[in-house]
Amino acid sequence: MEVEATEARKLSSRLRFACLPEPWTLNDFDFAAQPGVDEKLIRDVATLRFLDNASNVLLVGPPGVGKTMLAVALARSAVDAGHRVYFTTAAELAAKCHKAALEGRWSSIMRFFAGPRLLVIDELGYLPLLGDGASALFQVINQRYLKSSTILTTNVGIADWAGAFGDATVAAAMLDRLLHRAAVVGIDGPSYRLRSHQSHSDNLRKGVTGRAG
Repeated sequence: MEVEATEARKLSSRLRFACLPEPWTLNDFDFAAQPGVDEKLIRDVATLRFLDNASNVLLVGPPGVGKTMLAVALARSAVDAGHRVYFTTAAELAAKCHKAALEGRWSSIMRFFAGPRLLVIDELGYLPLLGDGASALFQVINQRYLKSSTILTTNVGIADWAGAFGDATVAAAMLDRLLHRAAVVGIDGPSYRLRSHQSHSDNLRKGVTGRAG
């Protein structure tokens, strides 16, 4: 019982540090409803072997197709397996780095983002990275290169990174490091959120119709 209680406390501590936005696991993802996802590839990534050689995972696709849900589920698997994980959005990462630079804590924030065995960077490309945001993101990725793994979700196709980040050199350097050892999961399917909204609307209409009858 004491061993179980200790392990439970350690898991709870890892989950608090990870800052996962939802308690999703891979069992929550409906592969049958999202044909754009390569289930075999995701199941292979979920074995967490990619952590052993500091490989990365890029989830690329339009909004709403399940990229964040998959990233969170993979991150949760890593937390459950005993790894230190941290989840952030690209905009939050850039903002924290910018604030740290102004306060003279640049080395400290770089050590923080270098620490986790797995770093999840969500929503790259959804919001512009203002000022030195792209440079900060590159430096985070660069210091983790060949040392620790990163999962990154983006709605920007790899061929369009240069235009999206406004600096072709930085974009090319980031891609070079991210793709050196990486599984790229392209998702091109129906939107999860739109389907969920449609289902909810249909259920509301049925309820209203039923009461009216």
